[in-house]
Amino acid sequence: MTENNRSQWDAGRFVKTLAYFEVIPFISCLKRLFSGNTKYHKSNQSRGKRLGKILVAGATGGVGKRVVRRLRERDYPVRALVRDTQRGREMLGNEVELFEADITIPETLTPVMMDGISAVICCTGVRVQPVEGDTPTREKYYQGIKFYMPEVVDSPEIVDYQGIKNLVQVAAHHLEPGNQLIFDFKHPSDDVKETWGAVDDVVMGGVSESSIRLIDQAALFSGTVSTKNSGGFVSVRTRNFDSPLNLAGYEGMELRVKGDGQRYKFILRTESRWDGISYCYSFDTEKDTWINVRVPFEALIPVFRAKTLPDAEPFDPSHIYAVQLMLSKFEYDGALNPNFEPGTFSLQVKTIKAYNGSTLPQFIMISSAGVTRPGRPGINLEEEPPAVRMNDQLGGILTWKLRGEEAIRESGIPYTIIRPCALTEEPGGKGLAFEQGDNIRGKVSREDVAELCLQALEQPQACHVTFEVKEAETGSPNWHHLFSSLNSDDTDFSEST
Repeated sequence: MTENNRSQWDAGRFVKTLAYFEVIPFISCLKRLFSGNTKYHKSNQSRGKRLGKILVAGATGGVGKRVVRRLRERDYPVRALVRDTQRGREMLGNEVELFEADITIPETLTPVMMDGISAVICCTGVRVQPVEGDTPTREKYYQGIKFYMPEVVDSPEIVDYQGIKNLVQVAAHHLEPGNQLIFDFKHPSDDVKETWGAVDDVVMGGVSESSIRLIDQAALFSGTVSTKNSGGFVSVRTRNFDSPLNLAGYEGMELRVKGDGQRYKFILRTESRWDGISYCYSFDTEKDTWINVRVPFEALIPVFRAKTLPDAEPFDPSHIYAVQLMLSKFEYDGALNPNFEPGTFSLQVKTIKAYNGSTLPQFIMISSAGVTRPGRPGINLEEEPPAVRMNDQLGGILTWKLRGEEAIRESGIPYTIIRPCALTEEPGGKGLAFEQGDNIRGKVSREDVAELCLQALEQPQACHVTFEVKEAETGSPNWHHLFSSLNSDDTDFSEST
């Protein structure tokens, strides 16, 4: 539609806009009811957890499948690394994205595997027979190595060291410490598709019209902007998050965009009100060129209806209710946008992320208690678990796990290395005890180890630590206290005493 023809204000679109953003909740509810979409939920982007997909390696194993289940229960998007897609689908269900690869074959670990991934939980390892079972002594379970696939001759060296090293190398090229992925339009989740909607100048009598849609691994914000009827802006905005997004500790947000040479605005809202204060940042695009745009929180301008508010409260990154992109003929306080042109426009967005924040663990490895004990001077083997006593007979299973740990520590990736004592099939929910120095013995449920992996994802204190864990007599774990009690691996404590 040409500029001359776009002069009729659309009252119906005005009502639809208000209904979509639940400014008119009753109408919005009726719309979902009659469309059959009764399962709509607001975006999960704000639940205080790490955003972006979690890659689970060893996802069909005893701990791995429990990690996947718990991640899904808490609405984390998951990519499961499996050797056999059919078997993975049978075990993990249809809700989990599968990626077929083998950590022992580097060629299968392609960069696509890491697209959109914010952290890796590695539950791989050579298995002993039977896969899941327990007796007081467990000796009969260490009759020999059980290989993952009959046609592949695995060994502790190949899986627990070389395989881990392969996985770490590909992860190190893609993970970004200190960054938090907010929206990944290259690999959007279902809730992202239902989060964004248009807010154009129709809300004030104008006739401009825009939309946002997913195309070519990006979100395309496009349409036509008109100055008819005193209008002149288009925008797309998220529905309010269920609870405010907390980005305290980050310096700002970064957008990966390709535009048309015009100047756009990036807007954050710290109020749940529809027409409250917005915090704005203008940025120029380069025509048909992908660029990174950094928006420092300290550079955000408080604005109400295009007028700046010098006395407004500073931007609070701990309470972000909505995100918005805008093209407007105005800058602020009546000044014109120097790069504005009425007519068609186009802005593509691949990702929106927070940058320079607190570092969280990005590679969590399930290792084993006892990895430093084989060959330790003065050790009493009769008091040690079977894996320590039979390390040589089992192909050096603990020795190679220790080498795998070392590959992670040397990678530069923020990591957490968990060394569980004897794994059991008992129910979870028990108290836990953490220790360092590799001296403890005991048992711990696979369920509790899976929960421990999820808790470590969001604990800055869990970065660069290695620790043993066993079941304790206490009640439910106090996670903050447990992780705060740990020493960083940079601390000078001995693992051989």
